[in-house]
Amino acid sequence: MGLDFTLWEAHWSYSDFHDFRKRLAACIGMNLDDMEGFGGEIPFKNYQDDIIPLLEQPDSDSYLSPDVCQTVAGRLRQLIRHWPDDDIDKMNALYLAEGMELAHQQNEILGFI
Repeated sequence: MGLDFTLWEAHWSYSDFHDFRKRLAACIGMNLDDMEGFGGEIPFKNYQDDIIPLLEQPDSDSYLSPDVCQTVAGRLRQLIRHWPDDDIDKMNALYLAEGMELAHQQNEILGFI
């Protein structure tokens, strides 16, 4: 059991997706565990970064709109560009970015399932 996305083949277990998002958050100077919804009290609105919609989404039964997908995909690619090429999170993140770009092109939501 794990987290999948509509339209694309990115897949993480729930715990691995949490760890992935913690890595992304750290890239922008955020400790995800300090944020609302993740055990802390800091609101996401305190941060201004294009990756925030991916970080603050619930793990399942949620979605990103096509316009948000385009913005998040570009920022996601920037944040992971220096991660090792054989890093499973980087590989999944690239698949996810492609799915987000496809969602934008097709004007469809990207669902977290």
